[in-house]
Amino acid sequence: MALTPSSMIPLGTPIPAFSLPAPTGTLVSSSHYSGKPLLVMFICNHCPFVKHIAAALAEFSEQYMAAGLGIVAINSNDFANYPEDSPEKMQEEVAARGYPFAYLVDEDQSVAKAFDAACTPDFFIFDGKGKLAYRGQFDDSRPGNDKPVNGKDLRAAADAVLAGKQPSEDQTPSIGCNIKWK
Repeated sequence: MALTPSSMIPLGTPIPAFSLPAPTGTLVSSSHYSGKPLLVMFICNHCPFVKHIAAALAEFSEQYMAAGLGIVAINSNDFANYPEDSPEKMQEEVAARGYPFAYLVDEDQSVAKAFDAACTPDFFIFDGKGKLAYRGQFDDSRPGNDKPVNGKDLRAAADAVLAGKQPSEDQTPSIGCNIKWK
């Protein structure tokens, strides 16, 4: 597996508009979260970096959605060549992990390109005005490094945004598997 870092697009970048289906066919749009802070995550099922944080990510999401943070996950991987990331397998992943957020299919990969997403996992928090406030890692834990999976970086950023403040600009890129482009 190739280690790929986040692109770290400029803070203040407006959220790219999107409308994507969940595996069930339900469409979810960025406009559903207008005026509300939103975390957009690029994840997939098969990446060991996503698997490493999956339980903590589900817990984080339950806690922060209850606190008012909108959260969506997007799978942009080429599932024709990576069948473990197919929409059917995504539904199984949601059930197995207990993900409370919408897990969306970016089949043509246009949304990943619009966000300049590079890896899984890749995290982007937008403030209530739709401006990028955070892009970076969940925390500094990685498979095999024995650091705790606690989401401290993403938690600090989400806490700041929910309090109407700007997170620290000292943000560390996420590291993971590259998005599997067609």
